[in-house]
Amino acid sequence: MDMKTAYISLGANIGDTHGNLREAIRLLDEDPSCAVTAVSSFYVTKPVGLENQPDFLNAVIAIQTSLDPSQLLDLCHSIEAKMGRVRTIRWGPRVIDIDIIMYEGVEMSRDDLIIPHPRMMERGFVVIPLAEIAPELKLPNGLTAKEAAAQVHDF
Repeated sequence: MDMKTAYISLGANIGDTHGNLREAIRLLDEDPSCAVTAVSSFYVTKPVGLENQPDFLNAVIAIQTSLDPSQLLDLCHSIEAKMGRVRTIRWGPRVIDIDIIMYEGVEMSRDDLIIPHPRMMERGFVVIPLAEIAPELKLPNGLTAKEAAAQVHDF
């Protein structure tokens, strides 16, 4: 089975946010097609987009997966649904948010999935935890994750 590395951003600001992130990581790791290989620290961050809501708890994980990007997106959405995520307000409060930010060897743009994630470079809550677990990872702008994290000012 051909395994690829993918990086996934996790966020939550409703309920037991620490428990929600741990549960999402557990569910990804328990899936036979995925193995979690690295987990960043958890970071408390201000909301983006819709600001009148609780702070978020964010993390980034690395996984090895046999799923292609579309299958991985389906798995992420199924875990979000299993955990009670309801998509109502864009950038609104959520029990869990699971986003594919990078997938080894893949650049793609569809209505439902863009890899690398189009706004990852603007978001300290993605770049800083990513740099923690993969400091030398080359990002779309040519910088390493560590170099990009050093440029974040709004974290």
